[in-house]
Amino acid sequence: MFFSKSRYTRGTQCAKSLWLKTYKDEVLSTPENTSDKFKTGNKVGDLACELFPNGVKIEFEGSSLNEKCEQTRKLLENNQEVIYEATFCYNGILIMIDILQNTKDGMIINEVKSSTSLTKTPTSKVIKKTYIDDCALQYYVLSNLGYKIKQVNLIHLNNEYYRGDFLDINQLFKFNDITDKVIQNQEEVRKNLKYFEEILSKNEEPDIDIGTHCFDPYDCDGYKYCWVEQRNLCENENIFSISKSNKIFNLYRKNIINFKDIKDLSTFTENQQIQIKASLNKEIYINKENIKKFLDTLTYPIYHLDFESFTQVIPEYRVVKSYMQIPFQYSLHIDYKDKLEHKEFLSECGIDPRYELAKNLINDIPKDVCVLAYNASFEKGVIRNLALAFPEFSEHLLNIEKNIEDLMIPFQNKDYYHYKMQGSYSIKKVLPALIPDMEQAYNNLDLIHNGSEAMKSFETMQNMDENKRKALRQALLEYCKLDTLAMVKILKHLEELVK
Repeated sequence: MFFSKSRYTRGTQCAKSLWLKTYKDEVLSTPENTSDKFKTGNKVGDLACELFPNGVKIEFEGSSLNEKCEQTRKLLENNQEVIYEATFCYNGILIMIDILQNTKDGMIINEVKSSTSLTKTPTSKVIKKTYIDDCALQYYVLSNLGYKIKQVNLIHLNNEYYRGDFLDINQLFKFNDITDKVIQNQEEVRKNLKYFEEILSKNEEPDIDIGTHCFDPYDCDGYKYCWVEQRNLCENENIFSISKSNKIFNLYRKNIINFKDIKDLSTFTENQQIQIKASLNKEIYINKENIKKFLDTLTYPIYHLDFESFTQVIPEYRVVKSYMQIPFQYSLHIDYKDKLEHKEFLSECGIDPRYELAKNLINDIPKDVCVLAYNASFEKGVIRNLALAFPEFSEHLLNIEKNIEDLMIPFQNKDYYHYKMQGSYSIKKVLPALIPDMEQAYNNLDLIHNGSEAMKSFETMQNMDENKRKALRQALLEYCKLDTLAMVKILKHLEELVK
């Protein structure tokens, strides 16, 4: 069995996860978007290869791993300057380098990432440890095989680059020299490999408890096994529905797990105390004064707005950057207090939907009216990007953006908290708690029941026959319409509370 980069980085997050992957793989779940992430990575990797022309690719299909290593070795012997997916093995450790440059001064390792940032937060300058670990293993293998390494680069997508009429890959990608960090990491690689060897030499499952490592740097695919099956932590009425911070894990280690185990509430914030008390007593907490203050910021008619969108990893349209939300649909419920009007837009598939959507949006929403969205930062961001792309609409669009209020605020601030929300203020938790009938309405929808399904359906529609496309279009319209109707009902519920 080869020990791969993915197994190494899995082990650096949690050695138990590595053991489970090796001996008990059936208990690990497969995330729904695994295939999409794989395709995305391949697409970005292939494009990055164009930064280094005239290379030879070691094809993944059609040969064994040993044959791939031999093919790489022969190319290097023949002084091939650029190799894509260069494959090496040392002491059972297998690596495949995205782009290897073979220069007279030594090798340059280029590792390509499909993310737009290498750090945990936009303001941080510290590169994610897992990226260093990944490249450090590659350095370890090559150096132990006797190769001289000149440099190690991380290449990632540039989140500040907006595509023009043509895609400029030199601006799309950013380079980061991490050679020093990788060299400093070599002793850690040796220690990790020794530890992993010890762990994997035993048939007994490692006794490693849950912790913040379960979500850092990635959500572990052993979550259901470790948390639910082994520890019965379903997060309904336990401390992990509050957060998964170090503070919460400290309580867990003291065997304070369920809300009923908590003796001292003073260590929790006011909002956390509201959640704990409501859950224990099966109560609904309502701060009428604060809800009224929020409602007083709204003026009728209220334009309830919701977008559906998709993203492009590699921008295909003008004034689009990697992973930017591209709206293709909106629903608009206009509440005049005594009557309700609905308007909507759904783009044709296979085209840039933004111009027609923006044109329809400014026709449907006048200037200086009250617009309401749930988690309004998303709608605001979409509209700002539309204004940037279409200057002729920008004044009107930015006026709309300026007047958007956020229906999420009363729930985010715990001014309204229902114990069934389980610590969340997402509309998926708020809606069934406030208006149970609406949950059934979503269940009764045909074909599309959530935003992810909407996005995937729109992206695949152009490859379907006419009948399937018509059915999906209708399903998209019904789903998005229900989203804004849900907002109308949530607002009415709040208004009834403060009468």
